[in-house]
Amino acid sequence: MDGKDLLGMPGVDLGPLRLSESLFGSLAVSLLLVVLAALLGLRLRAAPGPWQTAVEGLVGAAESAVRVLVEDQAPRVLPFVATLWVFLLCANLVGLVPGLESPTRDLSVTAALAVLVFFSVHWFGIRASGWRAYLRHYLQPSPLMLPFHLVSELTRTLALAVRLFGNIMSLELTALLVLAVAGLLVPVPILLLHVIEAVVQAYIFGMLALVYIAGGMQAHEQIHGEGG
Repeated sequence: MDGKDLLGMPGVDLGPLRLSESLFGSLAVSLLLVVLAALLGLRLRAAPGPWQTAVEGLVGAAESAVRVLVEDQAPRVLPFVATLWVFLLCANLVGLVPGLESPTRDLSVTAALAVLVFFSVHWFGIRASGWRAYLRHYLQPSPLMLPFHLVSELTRTLALAVRLFGNIMSLELTALLVLAVAGLLVPVPILLLHVIEAVVQAYIFGMLALVYIAGGMQAHEQIHGEGG
């Protein structure tokens, strides 16, 4: 049964639990992707069919994009970045289904994704450089730069969350306004615009996450370069 959460926003009741609509949508998208991945894994063939060929092509394209920035570390980073891309694309496209809204039009969802990227940057950076070398790069070129580095980390995380939220929210509001004014006379162009924007925003968010991760993994190289 639909209800309201503590903030008065639409929610979904699951027994004793009450989930916000955006959280429920995010969980539904995640579950759908897990099921599809399991089904694809069971149907892998040495002679791939059309679906397997398409998926392998997408994975290959994602791997190429990741390898450009992190080179030999691509196998380690690819699962996270590729999963982020796929989830964002599907979540952004949910708004095309009548009666549903994209989870990424909720700032809490985009903020959670941005925080996930924030921690992943440090996780991959420490694994690549060691925690001493990784933390030391925050003191370069002078310890006086530490506050500026910390502010930069926080502001870019906030920017990730707000950028995705703002673009998806404005896209869906624009579509609703146009459809309200023009009715069903221009549904196809609006739908195409939504699809294109959903793909672009997923790509931008994932690429920014990849750039931040690559920067964290190359922290020790920056230190050696400046020291040399």
